[in-house]
Amino acid sequence: MTVQQPSAEQATLTRLIELAYVGLVPMFDQREQLFCYRLKKTSTGLVQEGISRRYTMMCLMGLHRLQQNGITSPIAIAPVLDTLLKDTSWVDNIGDLGILFWTCAVVAPERLTQLEKQVDVFNAFSRYPDTQQRRTMELAWFLTGLSYWGSAQPKKLSYLNDLAFRTYMILKKNQGDYGYFGHLAKNASLTGMLRGRIGSFADQVYPIYGMTKFWQVFGEPAARESALHCAEAICKAQGPLGQWWWHYDSANGQVVDGYPVFSVHQHAMGPMALLALGDATQSDYSRSIFHGLRWINSRNELNFEMEDASARLIWRCVFNSSLAPQKKVKALFGLRSEGEPQESPRNLSVRFECRPYELGWLLYAFAGRAGLGLNRSSEIATAGLGRI
Repeated sequence: MTVQQPSAEQATLTRLIELAYVGLVPMFDQREQLFCYRLKKTSTGLVQEGISRRYTMMCLMGLHRLQQNGITSPIAIAPVLDTLLKDTSWVDNIGDLGILFWTCAVVAPERLTQLEKQVDVFNAFSRYPDTQQRRTMELAWFLTGLSYWGSAQPKKLSYLNDLAFRTYMILKKNQGDYGYFGHLAKNASLTGMLRGRIGSFADQVYPIYGMTKFWQVFGEPAARESALHCAEAICKAQGPLGQWWWHYDSANGQVVDGYPVFSVHQHAMGPMALLALGDATQSDYSRSIFHGLRWINSRNELNFEMEDASARLIWRCVFNSSLAPQKKVKALFGLRSEGEPQESPRNLSVRFECRPYELGWLLYAFAGRAGLGLNRSSEIATAGLGRI
């Protein structure tokens, strides 16, 4: 897909990529050789909290894509991947297993054979307890990982075929008639009846991405249609300021919970899924993508600049801190009365933190697409983040 954007949008992408490049460095824990869980604003400044292997994998893929476009990563990728693969006992769910295969296939496909020996991938559905709930996001990650594995090692396609199709069929059952995916499998349990119909934005974009890749690699045309149906639904529901809303009802096709509006959805996850689908189907989602991006730069409910060049990050979200708990529960479980509006955008606040995967996915989505004209890391490192 060729994205046509005016020069102002191109400048925005260039600036955001520059920010992500420098912003990931203070989120990296040198001692652990992993990225932190989050960088949080405190009275004493920005502070790292925790570590996250999941976020680390997402960051590695973003940094690798940057390197593919001629810009040296500010963090050496190979030692971090070594840390992840040295002991894989931390993988305790099917989603992280999928991301690990996805990461290896993208960053170091020669490591896939080693990884296959370390993990029992073909018994994943019986090995990991969370698979009983058939969670959409995690299934989509697993499907993506299998698809990238098959793409990186075509001789493995027949070997992976049954597991990939099984994963796809289970994931497909979580999609409703309106295109939206619920959060997990619908079943007789209370959780299944309620959360089975309500899906987050992540429950939409990761299946779009995963089913697109699955169609490309394994040739299942119905997966393409599922991805297109979901993409059409989220684009139709996009807010007047370009907001990608938080929760969707797969049973009735409504947005049931608008806030928080997360910056990562605007600048990374939404574009990542729509660009991948657009590339594969020759569809143009640029209008929705750039409408969402504008929300970051003061064109939001608070007229607030979410991109902070001095802090080298993008603040996490705009949220409604005053939403009554009972209304939040009704929204999450799709129990609003017919015609009852979503919460109005009042008493909104900014959450002053950033998680590394947000910048990692930004790079994964846009590196190489912004017409940077940059091919040396020093040019980005010395660029003034506020000059464009």
